[in-house]
Formats: sequence, C-alpha cells, structure tokens
Amino acid sequence: MQTQARRQRGFTLVEIMIVVVIIGLLASIAIPAFQKVRQNSRHAALANDLRTFAQAFETYSHENGSWPADVGIGVVPAEMTNANSSLDVTAFAAPTPIGGRYDWDHNVFGNVAAVSVTDATITAAQLLDFDTKFDDGNLATGDFRGNTGRYSYILQAQ
Repeated sequence: MQTQARRQRGFTLVEIMIVVVIIGLLASIAIPAFQKVRQNSRHAALANDLRTFAQAFETYSHENGSWPADVGIGVVPAEMTNANSSLDVTAFAAPTPIGGRYDWDHNVFGNVAAVSVTDATITAAQLLDFDTKFDDGNLATGDFRGNTGRYSYILQAQ
C-alpha cells in the first residue's frame, strides 16, 4: 500500500510537459510585448532629453545672441556650465537611452545648430520608429535627421 500512495503524490511526465509548454507559450507572448514597452520607454526618454537639451541651447542663444561654440562628443560647451544655464551637464555627458553619446553641433555637418546622438546602438528600423513618433517618419527630412552613426535634432538649419 505504501508504494501506491507514493505514486499518487507525484506528477506524471505528461503533466510536467504540459506545464512547460504552457509556460513557453506565455513567455513567447510576453517577451515581445515587454521588448516593445522597453523600446517605447527608451524612445520617450530620448525625445525628452533632446527637447530638454534643445531648450537649454535655444535659451542660451536668445540670451546671448549666438550659439555656444562646438565642442567634443559628450562635452558641454564651457559657456553652458555656469549656474545660470538650464542644461543638465551630467545628463548631457551620460550615454543616451539608445546607446552612444550626445553631441552639440555648431556650424558642422551642414547645420548651424543641432543636438546630436553619435554611435547609437539601436537598429535603423528602431530609429525610424522613433522618428515616426518624434518628427515626420523620414530620417532624411524634418527636424530629426540622420545617417549611419549620427542622428541630429536640428535647431537651426544651414
């Protein structure tokens, strides 16, 4: 009798396999949804950063009559590091939500003024998806433009 009681307590191989298949199906549904939410979160953070940085540079331009000088990637122009500047120096120097670094561009790459992202690590399709939500859905036109390696939010075109 003890042998019979012991056999009835455990799960059969078929029951365990059914549970594993159900978990696999749930994971196959949940993982793509989670990745989409994560991508949307990154895009929202990038859009917020670009708008915030653009506002700080535009404020500087209106107050001083000119744009700050161009500096290296991830470096804040010296004239924007004072206490009166609304630019978050730490956020500008940090990696972007889509990989790479922020860069202030003045009179380079065919634009008078732009906040750029260099060396983004997301795919071209993901960048196009971002541009669809942020601008006009075309990386060759609008205020957000780009090519391989550099994507710019243009504040003043040439």
